[in-house]
Amino acid sequence: MTSETGKNFASPGGCQDRLGRSRRPAFLSPGSPAASTPSSEVPRGSPPRLVRSFIAVVRRDLRLAVREGGDAAMTVGFFVLAVILFPFGVGPAPELLSRIGSGVVWVTALLAALLSLDRLFFADYEDGTLEALALAPPPLELIVMAKVLAHWIVTGLPLVVVAPILAFLMGIDPSGYGALVAAMALGTPSLSLIGAIVASLTLGARRGGVLVSLLVLPLYIPVLILGSGAVEGAISGLGARPHLLILGAIALAALPLTAVSTAAAVRLSLE
Repeated sequence: MTSETGKNFASPGGCQDRLGRSRRPAFLSPGSPAASTPSSEVPRGSPPRLVRSFIAVVRRDLRLAVREGGDAAMTVGFFVLAVILFPFGVGPAPELLSRIGSGVVWVTALLAALLSLDRLFFADYEDGTLEALALAPPPLELIVMAKVLAHWIVTGLPLVVVAPILAFLMGIDPSGYGALVAAMALGTPSLSLIGAIVASLTLGARRGGVLVSLLVLPLYIPVLILGSGAVEGAISGLGARPHLLILGAIALAALPLTAVSTAAAVRLSLE
C-alpha cells in the first residue's frame, strides 16, 4: 500500500518539508493564475507566465523582508551611524570632511551592502525553499534575478535615498549631490549582482558570512573608485558622465553573468 508520504512526493509539485508543510512556491500554488491556466492556452515557459513567476518571487521576498523588518533597517542604520561617527575619528574640520566626504559615503555604503548578502539565499537554502524553486517550471536564472531585484529594493534603494542627507552632513559641495545619487542608483545594483554570485558560491559553507565579505570586497573596488570619482568630477567641474557610463556598463554586464553563474552555483550546492 502506498503511504501518504509517498503520495505527497509522487504528486507533481508536492514538495514538502519535514513537518509536512508545503514548500510549493506562490506561482505553483493551485489557486494561482500561472497554475490554473491550461497548458493548451499558455505554453510552458511562455513570456506571460515567466513575468508572473518573476513578480511572484519578488513579492514573496519583499513580504518576507517587511515581515522580518531587519535587513533594510540594519543596512540604513549602519550606513547612517558609520558616516556620522567618522568625523569623530578624523576631526570636525569642514574642509577635510568635504574633501573626503564622497569616499566616506561610498565606503560605508559598500560595508552596509555586505550586511545582508549572506542571507540572500541562505534562509531559503536551509528550509528547502530554494530546492523547490529550482525544481519549479520557471528557469532558475529568472528566479535568481528576481531575488537579486528584491534584495536591491530592500538594501540598495534605501542607500540611494539616504545618500544626499549624509552628503549634506559631511559638508560635500551641493554640486555633487546629483552625481552622488546617480552613481548610487547605478552602482548599488552592481553590488547586489556581484554579491549574489559570491553568496551562491558560499552556500552551505561554514562561516559563510565572513567568507562572503572576504571574497566580495575586492570585487567592489571598481564600483567604489568610479562612484567616488563621479562625485569628485561633478564638484571639480570635469563632469561625472564618464564615471556614470562605466558604472552603468558594469551593471549591464553583470546582469547576464550573475544570472548564469549564480544559477549554476545554486544547482551545484543543491546536489
